[in-house]
Amino acid sequence: MLEANGRFASASAGYRPDHAVGSVQKATFFMIDILNLALPYFGLIFIGFACGKLKRLPESGLAWMNFFLLYVSLPALFFRIMSKTPFEELNNPPFVVATTLGTMVAFCLAGLVGRWIGGISVRQGTMAALAGGYGNIGYMGPGLALAVLGPKAAVPVALIFCFDSIFLFSIVPLSMALTGAERRPLLPTIGLVAREILLHPLIVAAYLGALSAALHVQLPVAIDGMLAFLQNAAAPVALFTLGVTVALRPFGRVPWEVPGVIAIKLILHPLLVVGLMLAIGPFPPFWAATAVLMASLPPALNVFIIARQYDSWVEPASVAVLLGTFMSVVTLTTVMWLIKTGQMPF
Repeated sequence: MLEANGRFASASAGYRPDHAVGSVQKATFFMIDILNLALPYFGLIFIGFACGKLKRLPESGLAWMNFFLLYVSLPALFFRIMSKTPFEELNNPPFVVATTLGTMVAFCLAGLVGRWIGGISVRQGTMAALAGGYGNIGYMGPGLALAVLGPKAAVPVALIFCFDSIFLFSIVPLSMALTGAERRPLLPTIGLVAREILLHPLIVAAYLGALSAALHVQLPVAIDGMLAFLQNAAAPVALFTLGVTVALRPFGRVPWEVPGVIAIKLILHPLLVVGLMLAIGPFPPFWAATAVLMASLPPALNVFIIARQYDSWVEPASVAVLLGTFMSVVTLTTVMWLIKTGQMPF
């Protein structure tokens, strides 16, 4: 007999001939659930990609959309996530250590692989390292994690974003400043990097939200409703913008080091985080699952933007973002399926 929830009820405790069929059918239901979950996200990316290819509007047209995301919608998302979380839940140093260490290892390995396979310079290797360690934790991460795991994923998402950003936005400018043709003094460079981190709009929103949670500040209903409105716009606008931006990126030959860097980002980084969750934990299962999901995200669009800013590894960065995004359709959906079917070792 087929139950209302789609599972097969057993008539007796013994073996049933249709047991294998039931298992296949349950797996099929799970796959349909995952596709229903993943398709809206990747569908928005592909719609944006198609629009970017068909319409060929100038890239300058994305400027206000990017501004809206970086300075308005995503900050509203992070502020509301942090402000509505009990402050004591934000105090989890072992989780921060585990997730940031996973990002650091992936970053270093990608840089070494880039230099070893591609024979690239230290500056180019820094950009390759960024592609291997910096996932799309701003545009894709929050919306996807909340959709897969629900509101309980909000706190680990915010912690991962803040501390990964602090590490990556510190190490990259320092490395580029110290290896440039005109080397800047170390202390002023550190000061500049610290200021950029402290004033980054998403990090500002996160620590203002944490302060609000610590002081138990209750926003007026009208302001909170406006922030919720802005928060709800973050994921669809970000994913559409991601698709358009990827479509407008130049795509040339695939440098030798790019597949290795993508493999580190999409496969090794999540495996590293699984190991660290088990070694440093135990953590609540949904915290560990959130960490693995965030580690599985493809290289961020900012990899290309930062590469262009430093005029280093620009074309390979574009290729890494494009290929990584399309390959993550398979790898990220697999991780989502493992999480939803309870097959993670947590």
